[in-house]
Formats: sequence, structure tokens, C-alpha cells
Amino acid sequence: MSKVTLDISMSVDGFATATGVRPDEPMGDGGQQLHQWAFGEDELGNEILADSDRRVGGTIAGRRTYDLSVAWWGPDGPGGAARTPTFIVSHSTPVDVPANSIYVFVASPQEAVERASEVAGDSDVDVFSPSIGQQLLRAGLVQEIRLHIAPVIFGAGTRLFDKLHDGHIQLHLIDVQRGSTATHFRYAVSPR
Repeated sequence: MSKVTLDISMSVDGFATATGVRPDEPMGDGGQQLHQWAFGEDELGNEILADSDRRVGGTIAGRRTYDLSVAWWGPDGPGGAARTPTFIVSHSTPVDVPANSIYVFVASPQEAVERASEVAGDSDVDVFSPSIGQQLLRAGLVQEIRLHIAPVIFGAGTRLFDKLHDGHIQLHLIDVQRGSTATHFRYAVSPR
């Protein structure tokens, strides 16, 4: 059975993007440094990214993330050559979806979890959009959170844990690893 994991990078002050998000800067001004751990020379980061490629059988993102990132991802999606099926939560399907792509457009985060879990089988499902992650946490559908904390304070941008709810979400630390460009935390989310 697949596990739904919110797997995302953020600044020390809790932002998943910097300010100034736009098509030519999908992470905002200077926001790409949140992913330096995955695409730079950080050996631990490279190992963590390779582990993700091995364990993930489906991914979930929101329409805003898709619109800002599809030019960079192309038809193969965020998983690149792995061509991991990617479920995009959207009220509509864009007219310019890349040919032979791995994108599937669904109406709700819950439908995305159902469909991604079906294709993932025993592999995990990763969520990497702040808004969709918040919605799935509120719904109690996330079993694990993997945070990659970059050593930067943005001061503004897209908050990762901004719109959850009044109740607490209890986490249990599974693992923490310190790389040269990020600290990586794994938390189990307690069932509600």
C-alpha cells in the first residue's frame, strides 16, 4: 500500500517559494536555492533525491505549480526520465499539455490521492505543492512529511504551513540528516 508524503523544500522561516513568483522564476526571486541540495554538489542531497526516485510511484501537484513549472519539466514531468505519473489538481485541463506527457488532471486533492495511489501500488505518492499539501494535511491524508530546510530566510513568499486548521497536527521525528546545503527532516504524521 502506498504512503502519501508531503516532500518539499522550504526556507528556515517557512516559505516554500520566495516573492516574485512568475513563469521565468517559478520559485520566486532567489527561490531556486531551496533546491540546491537536490541539484548541486551536495552528496547527501543527491542520495536523498535518488531515494525519492526509487520509492515514488506517483506525484501530486496543484495547477499553479504545473503552470509555473511545465516549461521546465516538459512531457516527462518533475521526475524527469523516470516519467512518474503526475496528477495535477485543477478545475480544468489546459489546452497546451505537452504531447506524450505523464500529466493527469483531476478535480480534487482527494481524487489525486486515490488515482496516484492506484498507479503507485506499493510505491509512495509524493506531494510537492504548498496549497495541495495543506489541503491533504487538513483532510488527514498525509502519512509522512519530508522537509528540506535551506539555510536562508526569505521574509516573505508562499508559506508552507499557513492554512491548516485550528487543531494541532502531531508529528513524530523519524530521521534528521545534515547536508552541506540543507537539513533534511522526516516526520510521521499521527493519525487523527
